[in-house]
Amino acid sequence: MSKLGNLGARLHRGEISYDFVGKRKIWYGISILITITAIVGLAVRGLNMGIEFQGGAVFTTPTKMSTSVAQAEEYANTASGHQAVVQKLGNGSLRIQIAGIDTGQSDKIKQELAKDLNLDPEKLAADLVGPSWGEQIANKAWEGLAIFMVLVVIYLAIAFEWRMAVAALVALIHDITITTGIYALVGFEVTPGTVIGLLTILGYSLYDTVVVFDSLKEQTRDITKQTRFTYSEIANRSINGTLVRSINTTVVALLPVAGLLFIGGGFLGAGTLNDISLSLFVGLAAGAYSSIFIATPLVADLKEREPAMKALTKRVLAKRAQAGAEGDLAAETRADAGDDAAPAVVGPRNQPASRGRGRGRTSGKRR
Repeated sequence: MSKLGNLGARLHRGEISYDFVGKRKIWYGISILITITAIVGLAVRGLNMGIEFQGGAVFTTPTKMSTSVAQAEEYANTASGHQAVVQKLGNGSLRIQIAGIDTGQSDKIKQELAKDLNLDPEKLAADLVGPSWGEQIANKAWEGLAIFMVLVVIYLAIAFEWRMAVAALVALIHDITITTGIYALVGFEVTPGTVIGLLTILGYSLYDTVVVFDSLKEQTRDITKQTRFTYSEIANRSINGTLVRSINTTVVALLPVAGLLFIGGGFLGAGTLNDISLSLFVGLAAGAYSSIFIATPLVADLKEREPAMKALTKRVLAKRAQAGAEGDLAAETRADAGDDAAPAVVGPRNQPASRGRGRGRTSGKRR
């Protein structure tokens, strides 16, 4: 068995563990700090909305253009008076996006761009995108997100309990906030691909959370009939028992996404891959973090406020205190008994013992 597999087996059996729930205040503080940073990024820099949401024009040149991306961007900025986004496609053509222009402006910009790029205006393809289409996409995305959240809460409340539903909802909001905040700080363009990525990460995040919740539900069945563990301790065992599984699932999911982000988007310059891969990469990592460090500790916090769980905690602690006192008393008794049983030794301690010859006879010569 590999070292990681052996570690997972030992964690599952409870031979070793890390106190995730006991240190939950640390994780809460880290999450609050990251969330505040994301919110500040959204408030200060805002999201770089793509042309699909703002409206504008997209110009595509023929293949094998000798003009560089920087030169084309300079030409587009001068011709439109707006900040243009230029991408080089795999076939060598250039894709020029200019947001915030109407049909009349696009015709004029097309003529100037064709002149600067030494092209026939008929060979410069132009596509107009209306802002109403992007607004419709955004509204549908928000509706889908709201419906998804409601269905998640209902399902978890039925399958588990309302406290787990609340914890899962908090974890999902945590993941979305961090991901959108990273987008604002990095400055990546928000496109329909980004929306798809955001909706996709919710499923991954929820999967990790439900795996831990299922283990917790199984281990806390008839919890009040025992006095060995508190609810928080069993919740911590559930996290440790599924820890390696969660790590393996996340790593396997992150590897192809990292390939899309760093190779496809970074080296090949495919902007569409950047749009969806960054949201997936950040969201998957945030989802794994929230399922371990946020969702389950939050459930433990909510459950420990119940009267039954408070009474259980008191019984467990009282039993441990009693066992500790009895153990100390037994140790003291053994120590006292050992001192009293020690005989007084007079004379040499290493005197050899008699072999029993002449036992009961008077000393003297042998007859």
